[in-house]
Amino acid sequence: MKLKTIIEKGTLKMCMPYNLTIKSLLISAFLLAGIHSSLQAQEVQYTTPSWWFGAAVGANFNFFEGSTEQLNADFRSPVTFHDGTGIGLYVAPLIEYYKPDTRLGLMLQAGYDSRKGKFAQINTPCNCPADLSTDLSYISFEPSLRFAPFKSSFYLYAGPRFAYNISKSFTYQQGINPAYPEQELIPDVTGDFSEMNELQISGQIGAGVDIPLSSQSNQTQFVISPFVSFQPYFGQSPRSIETWNITTIRAGAALKLGRGREIVTTKKEDLLPVVVIVKEPEVKFTVNSPANNPSELKVKEAFPIRNYVFFDLNSTEIPERYVILNKGQVADFREDNLDSYASGNASGRSKRQMNVYYNILNILGDRMVKNPNANVTLVGSSEKGPADGRIMAESIKTYLVDVFGISSSRITTSGRNKPVIPSEQPGGTLELVMLREGDRRVTIESNSPALLMEFHSGPDAPLKPVELIVVPEAPVDSYVAFEAEGGAEAYKSWTLELKDDNGVIQNFGPYTEEKVSIPTKTILGANPEGDYKVTMTGTTEDGKVYKKEATTHVVLWEPAKTEEAMRFSVIYEFNESNAIKIYEKYLTEIVTPKIPVNGKVIIHGHTDVIGDETYNQTLSLARANDVKGIIEKSLAKAGRSDVKFEVYGEGEKSTPFANKFPEERFYNRTVIIDILPGR
Repeated sequence: MKLKTIIEKGTLKMCMPYNLTIKSLLISAFLLAGIHSSLQAQEVQYTTPSWWFGAAVGANFNFFEGSTEQLNADFRSPVTFHDGTGIGLYVAPLIEYYKPDTRLGLMLQAGYDSRKGKFAQINTPCNCPADLSTDLSYISFEPSLRFAPFKSSFYLYAGPRFAYNISKSFTYQQGINPAYPEQELIPDVTGDFSEMNELQISGQIGAGVDIPLSSQSNQTQFVISPFVSFQPYFGQSPRSIETWNITTIRAGAALKLGRGREIVTTKKEDLLPVVVIVKEPEVKFTVNSPANNPSELKVKEAFPIRNYVFFDLNSTEIPERYVILNKGQVADFREDNLDSYASGNASGRSKRQMNVYYNILNILGDRMVKNPNANVTLVGSSEKGPADGRIMAESIKTYLVDVFGISSSRITTSGRNKPVIPSEQPGGTLELVMLREGDRRVTIESNSPALLMEFHSGPDAPLKPVELIVVPEAPVDSYVAFEAEGGAEAYKSWTLELKDDNGVIQNFGPYTEEKVSIPTKTILGANPEGDYKVTMTGTTEDGKVYKKEATTHVVLWEPAKTEEAMRFSVIYEFNESNAIKIYEKYLTEIVTPKIPVNGKVIIHGHTDVIGDETYNQTLSLARANDVKGIIEKSLAKAGRSDVKFEVYGEGEKSTPFANKFPEERFYNRTVIIDILPGR
């Protein structure tokens, strides 16, 4: 027995470490399972919902103003009630839609909307206190635009309120005169207000904040949103009689729920650290520096003048965009040097053309001073009638007489409803405002050859064009172009560093677009050419910086040195593809004889922006071909077939001028003719 006991004790001693090991393994397994479950639970995440459903509960703090006395057909209060206050219940289900991290969204609430309240107590003629209360209430529909200015949980909202009346009851109470306490108490009067507006259309503006009640590890997410709104009295008059109105401040909270979508993530199979490799953005950096070989062409251009001065709608004053001189400037004015009398902000040819046009009154005045026998007629056309049109014409006459000293007897004025060639046609329905702006104008008419285009006469003849020798400006394609292809997406901004052979550094930027152009004059200064090392530095949204390098040789652009090219313009009427009759003679007798042997004629047709884009494209090409046909016919009569033509229809895409004012639209109905020397 003793031996057995010893063996059993020994066995017990041997078993104890084994049992502890089993228990440790089991506990470790449970712990690991718990950790794994926790990791798996952490991996399941859901997006913030876009659609939210719930209910809003709040208190309407109602403020009564105005007056009411005739409560219904059966009862009229002996006194008039004015101000009052009250607190009513607001309960409404709601729907909201907004995407996370965006600013705009939509809201809709529809429910019970109480505007109950009690008017301030007043005394009747018997010195008896009188009270009036109401349980006024509505079913309201309130769609709103939701705006989160900081893309955060704070938001503003505003929208209309449509309210349908469901209760219009009142209670009128009159007490007794305190001086006569034994008077019999008058019974309360109850009933419904008469002459009630069944539908109210008003508005509201408010603010709220979304406070999450659950995490993104839950697919169904809850938020509570305290809110406050202001609903002014506009549209909130309860009755169609008297002046009672209600202003409401609403405060409350909305409980909303929505379901997010599962965010798919990669499960962690172990606890090894993850190495993140940051990849440089894919941006291709190039520099294009043109050769800028000196051109041998300058341009002598004839700028046509429209015989119209356009007036702003509802105004009979000369618009400020026209160049107005004072008496002291008249003696130095020259139409072949208008740079000192500039107007407008267009660049290049467009600036020169509009500058010529905006000096039309000064050109006319200067020509009349130099030609004392020249007379003009100013015909004002106004949608308000001939009298208004004549006032417009008189404003121009006053300017010519007062500033240029022209005798008033040489200027005749008249008025009419529509111009001889109107832009707005009977039955028209599209873009009428722009067409009517084009018809509100003063037309300059004359029979004096000294003022008019060569070989033309009569009241409809255009004024003589202004001829300028144009020193070309540096065209955009002569600039150095720097392109960071893909940079707009990859970088928050990028800059340029240009370093020349002498170590002089210039910095440009920052830029956000992918392609920028810099004039060669800006880079080179007084140097005719130079070599540069270019470093482009891009900065990402998170502040990382990347650099790319290139080299380039820059040559200064220089203007032309000889006068060989010529440019002319032909103007068309609205929606017409055939040249104005007088311009046909101009093309035949003025333009065609100036085309040199073996020369090239480049013709560009244009339109304004009125009308369909496809139609305007066809119209512009028809205009260009119309000019080509007239010139070809004239050349054929002279026995010539040596001229080459290039014809383009630009439509409304590349209009020479802006389309803001009627004169710009009139000049966009044009064909531009470039005559180049033979090679």
